[in-house]
Amino acid sequence: MLKRLSVLWVAVRGDARRLWVALRHPEAPLWLKLGSASLVLYLISPVDLLPDVIPVLGLVDDLVLIPLAMRWMLNRLPAHLRGEAVQKPGDVVGEA
Repeated sequence: MLKRLSVLWVAVRGDARRLWVALRHPEAPLWLKLGSASLVLYLISPVDLLPDVIPVLGLVDDLVLIPLAMRWMLNRLPAHLRGEAVQKPGDVVGEA
């Protein structure tokens, strides 16, 4: 179980980094900003699809829906934004 959670964290961390880079891009679409804000609100909101008081199922919706939503938004980015979001955040784009 712990190994699965660590693998999930690695996947979410990479997607979160790419999503952050895409959000900071000047040409980031409005739907991406609204979707990301909705994702954060869902994550911190006490209202979930499955309440957190249910021992296992309460966390499953957060552990499944958040990564799926992040990956879905990243896959719908325009090609040029998706290409820049794949690069490392510390890289400077356009300088030789």
